[in-house]
Amino acid sequence: MKFERESAGDRNVFTAYGEGWVEVGGRRLAGAVVVAADRIEEGWTTAGIGEVTEAEAAALAGWAPEILLLGSGAAFRFPEPAVLAPLHLAGVGVEVMDTRAACRTYNILLAEGRRVVAALIVE
Repeated sequence: MKFERESAGDRNVFTAYGEGWVEVGGRRLAGAVVVAADRIEEGWTTAGIGEVTEAEAAALAGWAPEILLLGSGAAFRFPEPAVLAPLHLAGVGVEVMDTRAACRTYNILLAEGRRVVAALIVE
């Protein structure tokens, strides 16, 4: 699916997604990717959503988002609640959803001027 955008300036926005990939500003990404307005990191985890570690969650808290969107892949799955403790302790709001929904929600929140980060499992 392609997204239409009015103007993103120099911010990272999702411009499309498909089976096994997402596109940020015309750049295709796969695997596990973290996207913020000004930064992209590939390979944030080597596991699926059910195996994300507390250390990986703590690293995501280090991005200092207001809201973290955790994209669980093609289907909705939730990580173990204890894994998200570092994010909650840092005062980060966490929303878990499938990856496509996370891409759409990220773009909306970014357009609203929110400090949003999307940590995605792309499969």
